[in-house]
Amino acid sequence: MYDRLKGFRDFYPEEMAARREVIDTVEDACRRYGFREIATPHLERAEMWTDKSGDDIVDELYAFEDRGGRHVTLAPELTPTVARMVVAKQQAMSKPIKWFSTRPFWRYEQVQQGRYREFYQTNIDIFGSSDPRADAEMLALGAELLTDLGLTADDFEFRVSHRDILGALFRSFDADVDVREAIRAVDKSAKIETNEYHDLLYGAGLSYDQAAEFDELVSATTEDSLDDLVDFAGSDEADAAVSNLQAVLSAVDDFGVSEFCSLSLETARGFDYYTGVVFECFDSTGEVSRSVFGGGRYDDLIEDFGGQPTPAVGFATGYATFPLLLQRAGVYPEEAISTDYYVLQVGDTEAEAAQVANELRALGHVVETDVSGRSFGAQMGYADSINAETVVIVGEQDLANGEVTLKDMESGDQTTVSVEEFPPGSGRPTYDDYE
Repeated sequence: MYDRLKGFRDFYPEEMAARREVIDTVEDACRRYGFREIATPHLERAEMWTDKSGDDIVDELYAFEDRGGRHVTLAPELTPTVARMVVAKQQAMSKPIKWFSTRPFWRYEQVQQGRYREFYQTNIDIFGSSDPRADAEMLALGAELLTDLGLTADDFEFRVSHRDILGALFRSFDADVDVREAIRAVDKSAKIETNEYHDLLYGAGLSYDQAAEFDELVSATTEDSLDDLVDFAGSDEADAAVSNLQAVLSAVDDFGVSEFCSLSLETARGFDYYTGVVFECFDSTGEVSRSVFGGGRYDDLIEDFGGQPTPAVGFATGYATFPLLLQRAGVYPEEAISTDYYVLQVGDTEAEAAQVANELRALGHVVETDVSGRSFGAQMGYADSINAETVVIVGEQDLANGEVTLKDMESGDQTTVSVEEFPPGSGRPTYDDYE
């Protein structure tokens, strides 16, 4: 007997039915906003990650040398792949480019709640617009797909920040600060103790007094006090970043989703390619302690991959942590399969039963019929196990009278109906239509 690999999961039909409903809801929201679906390779050149993050990242990848001597990896994320795709056809495509896709990714990391080595995400990106309304549309779409799933403003919040504001603040201190490492420390701040956080800032170049001052400054900042950061930093960089964030928050209000958003400069996002506005979605109650999903702006990545300067913004919903929020709020779809009809055969009626099943399927219904030569009782038991709403009994005696029998599985009631009348040309015929 073979065991499943650690960090990988099986999804049986009941579980997959619920996951499919969530994924379909997310993708339907994407389509309403004009995002177009793409498909991407699962295997990429490992250099797409090692060139940016160093060879140490290989320890986190499912990387290997293929038979052609190429260093390849199962993709751990989508952003470099879509950047490569944009570069390949950049001149031929109209801007903005709005793409989405749902697919698996792989990272060799510690397995924990909501974090697996194989995981699925819907990735959503806009390329070719630096307008604050593009950032705001991402937040609006994120809010809509969550409310489509049954959540409310009491269930989730988007914590919105700006990486360039953080960078400008760090550069304003009289210290040799490694801004990249300092922002990485900010990204970890909510997960560690204050002393450990200040240690990380100290390691990035701040003194302990400066670390405490920075911590107090960003934690106390509100939308009304953003301009104070410009005065503190005293730089054009800070002024431009604050103005950009204010414009995004204003556009968020125009989209009607301000109630879902709050300013949080303690949000930074861990990937180094983020350049401007970033955000993370959290459970408002705190019961799901980690970020549900997040994203932001990455204006330099296309150029880094050899393309023309192209602004970009995006986010990804993961289907490991994401369902934890839906389950906490009591809106995760029921893990159950459903069947509209089971066409039950009695006697030598295979041809007639197949015809009834085909006609029902042609109307768009989910239909099963016997393919195992089972008895009447066994077929009824199977129909119950697949949650069939209605059983159509196609028996020799009924057919001799030009009829079939309909059985409502919930109530147990049944009635006969003329073969000529069933199924009708459209609609969802049930027992109630004929009783």
